[in-house]
Formats: sequence, structure tokens, C-alpha cells
Amino acid sequence: MKKKSGIETRTNRTGIYFVLPFIVVYAAFQLWPVIYTLALGFSDIKGFKTDMGFVGLANFKRLVTDKNFWNSVKNTFYMWGINFAPQLGIALIFAIWFTDLRLNLKCKGTFRAIFYMPNLLTTASIAILFRSLFAYPVGPVNQFLTGTLNIWAHEIVDGESVQRGFNFFRWNGGQDWAIDWVPRIIVSFIQWWMWCGHTLIMLMAGITSISPSLYEAAIVDGANQRQQTWLITIPLLRPMMLYILVTSMIGGMQLFEIPFLLTDMRGGPRYAIRTMSVYLYNMGFQGVMDYSYAAAIAIGVFIITIILACGINQLMKERQPKKKHAEVK
Repeated sequence: MKKKSGIETRTNRTGIYFVLPFIVVYAAFQLWPVIYTLALGFSDIKGFKTDMGFVGLANFKRLVTDKNFWNSVKNTFYMWGINFAPQLGIALIFAIWFTDLRLNLKCKGTFRAIFYMPNLLTTASIAILFRSLFAYPVGPVNQFLTGTLNIWAHEIVDGESVQRGFNFFRWNGGQDWAIDWVPRIIVSFIQWWMWCGHTLIMLMAGITSISPSLYEAAIVDGANQRQQTWLITIPLLRPMMLYILVTSMIGGMQLFEIPFLLTDMRGGPRYAIRTMSVYLYNMGFQGVMDYSYAAAIAIGVFIITIILACGINQLMKERQPKKKHAEVK
């Protein structure tokens, strides 16, 4: 076996010195919290208790039968689905328009910047902005509905119908379905507004990476623009769309700031917009401060996210035709 020279040894040692700060920071702020969360999930730490007692799978058995947790899972999926479907569709349409050289659209750079601008704002500031826009009873949206369109919410007070503004996060319109769906649609719209520009930029990058020779060959063969889009652009965007879908799903499973700050920090009336992350915070840092159960919720969210990511990857994977084996005689 060939021995390393002194220069190689010094080079390897120097490389370790450069990598060491990253390893220390990663171990302290990422690896250790993960390990500690796993340990908490099997313990009984709650409130001001500091002694960690081992309880086995008790927290996870509670999690599986917790209706509040599964309602938060349902709310999370509702708001992510309502947000992602129009986000991907609208971003794909604009990406095709902005990258089509034959349209020769002017000010494309300006439009891209406008679309991407909401993504530069902090989530907390966006939540405060929309909370003021939908404020009750005299927010800008209420003033437009009641003052301009003359649309009022009818609330029963002492047996009489009273016209008032709309309380969007504590619905006073009288319809039970609206108590759940109005806040969900508002949160989904905010998420769409924030992330549509990011999706647009990613799709434009994917389209511009497609070889122009494919489109030139399609034009020679007589393909129109719609055929080029369906037979060339969209199939070749599959890897980029898979990446966007998985990353959006991971972000959606961690939805926290918008529903937390728009309401009473518990997900609004009837907990209609209480997501998994909001429920985790409620259990871990409010009320009884059940840190162990909050850690179990975090592990449950991680498992759900991994299962969904693997499932999406399998569904989006290109199917290779099965080769028929020749019979050997």
C-alpha cells in the first residue's frame, strides 16, 4: 500500500480545518436538536419538570388517536392543496408566455420582478398586512364590501337581524360552512400570492434549459404552439415540476406563521386553520406546555412528510416500458 506523502497529509489536515467549523455548527444547531427531539418523544417532560422519564411509545399512541391532531392534518392538506393547484397552473401559463420568443413580450424582466417581489417579504409582515386588510369591522376589505358594493353580514342580536361588517376570522355571516372555509381560502390565497413568483422563476429556468433545436424540429414537422407545449415543454419540465411539488409540499406541511398570526394563535374559530405546526406550538408552548407530546407531533409531521415525498416521487417517476424477453428454445 502506497504511503501518503507529507504534502498530501498536510493538505488533508488543512481541508479538515476548513470543514470543521461547518461540522461544529451543524452538530450544535441541527443534529443535536434532532436527537434531543427524538429523545423527548419517548419521555414525559411537561411544564417545569426537568427530569426526563422514559415512557416508551405512550406519546405516539396518544398521537395516533388524537382527533385534534388529525383535524390539523386535514386543515394543512386543505390549505396546501387550494394554494398549490392554482399556483402551479398560473405560474406555468405565465412561464410559457414569458419564454415564448414569438410573442416578443415587452418588460418581461419587470413582470418577473413584480411576481417575485412578495417572496422577498417576511412571512410575519405579510400576516400583519393581511390581518389589517381583513380587519373587523372597518378594514379596507370591509369598507369595499359594505361601502362600495353594499354587501353586509347579517347577525342576529336579541332576536333581530343587524347589518355589520364581515369578521373573516370569526365568521358572523350565519353560514356554518363559511366558518371553516372562508379563513382557509384567505390563508391559501396569501400562500399563493407569496410563492407564485418563486414557482414562476423556477419554471422559466426549466423551460429555458430545453434545447431550442427540439422546437425547431417540431416546427419543421408542422407542430403548432399547443402541440409544442403539450408534447415538448410539459414532458421535459417533469423533473422541475417534481422538485417544485416536493418542496411546496414540505413547506405546506410546515405552514405556521400565517394561520398563527391571523387568528388567536390557535387557528381561529372551530380551529379551521390550525395546522400541524400551530398545533405543535399550542401543545408545546401554551397551556400545559407538554414538550414530550409536542416532540411526538414533530416526529409525526416528519413521518407524514417523508411518506408523501416518496409517494409523489413514485407517481411522478417516468415509467419505462417492460421489455419482453425472447423465448429461448
